[in-house]
Amino acid sequence: MVATRLPRVGVVKLASCDGCQLTLLDLEDELIAIGQRFDLVEFPEATSRRSMGPYDVLLVEGSVSTPEQAEQIVDLRARTKLLVTIGACATAGGIQALRNWSDEPEWRASVYPRPEEIESLATSTPVAEHVTVDAELRGCPIDPHQLLELLTALRVGRRPQLPDEAVCAECKRLGRICVLVAGGTACLGPVTQVGCGALCPAYLRGCYACFGPRDAANTISLAGWLGQDRTAVEVDRLFAGFTGYAPAFREASRRAVEVMQPPARRRRSKGKTT
Repeated sequence: MVATRLPRVGVVKLASCDGCQLTLLDLEDELIAIGQRFDLVEFPEATSRRSMGPYDVLLVEGSVSTPEQAEQIVDLRARTKLLVTIGACATAGGIQALRNWSDEPEWRASVYPRPEEIESLATSTPVAEHVTVDAELRGCPIDPHQLLELLTALRVGRRPQLPDEAVCAECKRLGRICVLVAGGTACLGPVTQVGCGALCPAYLRGCYACFGPRDAANTISLAGWLGQDRTAVEVDRLFAGFTGYAPAFREASRRAVEVMQPPARRRRSKGKTT
């Protein structure tokens, strides 16, 4: 009897905090089964094993923020059958993408005592802006159940059943009062992909979009609605979080700055809308 080869899986990081990788290790009840069904050939967070590939599946955490990472992701893509980005950094640029609206040399000089020794790209961007991505898991960190569903689907050869609905839908199922309508609290739940269990609204806080925008998110409409009783700066900040570099949120920020602000203020904010 010929033994079936286990899928070769790699887990790598770019510019990130490692939190999404730890989500895999937090699957304590399923870890043994995962280890039996996959060959984890590269996962520095968990094992000293190293592999340059090829990989059947590669989970990539983090944004592309340095010249070295820009070259690395292209090389990894060439050695991978199925590339999956995990987390807000890999799928939307993450918190480090906030620098994309500023003068990169200026902030680098303000942070590091020897800025000339720091190799950094002018922008911090999601992986999909550099190579083809086959699937993505959003969140900061990712949802462990979505990760388990993805791995299960890959192992049995079916399409992953990942949710594609707004946080509002989960709030309704859980019977929670809408903080936006009932309380007037700024909330991005109507345009944010579900995955967090509607955690913030459960504590009467507005959703701040850690899972990024839904594919069909009408962020322009929500920005206009929120702007009825908020300043342009306040609306801009709502969308410019750690998933703020996602195109749909960038467009909402652009609307807040260019449409809602008066002309004088608009000129001063021009640099942030490019």
